[in-house]
Amino acid sequence: MSIETPFRTDVVVTGMTCGHCTASVKEEVGEVAGVRDVAVDLSTGLVTITSDRELPLAEIEAAVTEAGYTLAD
Repeated sequence: MSIETPFRTDVVVTGMTCGHCTASVKEEVGEVAGVRDVAVDLSTGLVTITSDRELPLAEIEAAVTEAGYTLAD
């Protein structure tokens, strides 16, 4: 039995101001194929994504945009 090491991706999302914002981002990013967990820090905008595969930034950005927010440059 092998134990897979998950991938970790950190991005910064701008425009979040409340708990509903973080929930929206978690929900949309969580729907990306292979995502295991999404942690959002409202105060910094840091979103930490744990996944089964390396996630292309375009996929993460599309999910964040769908939630109504943008990635920081």
